[in-house]
Amino acid sequence: MKPEHYKFPLHVMFHPFDGFWDLKYEGRGKTRVALAILALLVLNVILQKQFAGFVVNYNDPRYLNSLDDLQYTVLPFLLFCLSNWSITTLMEGEGKFKEIFMATAYALLPLALVNLPMTYASRFMTLDEAPFFYLINGFAVVWCGYLLFVGIMTVHQYTPAKTVLTLALTVIAMGIVVFLGTLAFSMAMQIYYFVYDIYRELIFRM
Repeated sequence: MKPEHYKFPLHVMFHPFDGFWDLKYEGRGKTRVALAILALLVLNVILQKQFAGFVVNYNDPRYLNSLDDLQYTVLPFLLFCLSNWSITTLMEGEGKFKEIFMATAYALLPLALVNLPMTYASRFMTLDEAPFFYLINGFAVVWCGYLLFVGIMTVHQYTPAKTVLTLALTVIAMGIVVFLGTLAFSMAMQIYYFVYDIYRELIFRM
């Protein structure tokens, strides 16, 4: 892969309108780069929970699980992409699932870049300096939100108002999917225990 493919996410981060346009219509976005950004974010989340300074880190190390961090990062990401694709398909969106995936991943770059140095810096922070940690991380989250808004608007060729509407419907769709998934899992577990109890009864009576 050419070096410019790894420089392009920085161009998107500072020039989102041009960047997302090039991502969609010039083919400059790459799935492998999007996956690399997502992997970097997951790694940073894991490192921040385990190694951030005690002033800003309230996690109990006895209960940390990297697989949980992976699950709570990647699954919401994929759920957002799938829900947005489903909603925008019904609302005449021009974006393909691949483009939504790349735009969403590229939009997460500020958070992926900020987390690691802030984790290191937090180890030397005092209690009075802790607000700077939250301020910078909050700024990164807002920046990601702005990039995501511009990315979705550009990929689907929506107006700002329609973009806000589709993002709201995407969040609602995510909630519905989680609810249905939880309900299906609960029912499956009840069926499993029911069958298992019948099996045990048959075994004990034979």
